[in-house]
Amino acid sequence: MTVEKFEAGWGRVLQAQFNQAYFEELSCFVREEYRTKQIYPHAKFVFQAFDACTWDRLNVVILGQDPYINPGQAHGLSFSVPDGIPKPPSLQNIFKEIRSEFGQEIPVSGNLLRWAEQGVLLLNSVLTVQAGLSNSHAGKGWERFTDAVIRTISEEKDGIVFLLWGNSAKSKAVFVDEKKHCILTSAHPSPMSVTRGFYGNRHFLLANEYLQANGKTPINW
Repeated sequence: MTVEKFEAGWGRVLQAQFNQAYFEELSCFVREEYRTKQIYPHAKFVFQAFDACTWDRLNVVILGQDPYINPGQAHGLSFSVPDGIPKPPSLQNIFKEIRSEFGQEIPVSGNLLRWAEQGVLLLNSVLTVQAGLSNSHAGKGWERFTDAVIRTISEEKDGIVFLLWGNSAKSKAVFVDEKKHCILTSAHPSPMSVTRGFYGNRHFLLANEYLQANGKTPINW
């Protein structure tokens, strides 16, 4: 795992993390995991969230937990799957909420790259996972890195919308200055919790309203 090709803007603001001992230890762990096990996403997509949503374009953060654990699903963007891959249940529920808010049809593809290219950082708290084993790379250093990402965004940017779904994502709110940014929280879109506050949260409408109020372009969800 190398950071030499990290998107320039992100590379600049996160350089201090790359130079720390924990990140070197994390890198060594991840490299060994890729060498000896089946790890998702493919190594070239580990930092895809940052490559697809550049620092200068950033307006919205959607935080997931860790990559999908089944073959062909994970490609470095939280909740997203590549073209041609069936939508996992949480993503289906996200699209259902968008349909209820905007009245638009659910897209055929679950590839959210088009969101990222509009300025949505689709970030997982943990960026790698062993095939078939959720949370298998938790506690190895990724959380410290992504906490720093969120803290850096809060400190360096203004008027960012943070969409935090579920308890794990909500816990990251402590790193965000609510006086400078918009924090929207709700239940997670998974089938186990979607009816406990995700459906009807109006987060996509509220995000766009906030962006427009701050002179930014709304997202075409």
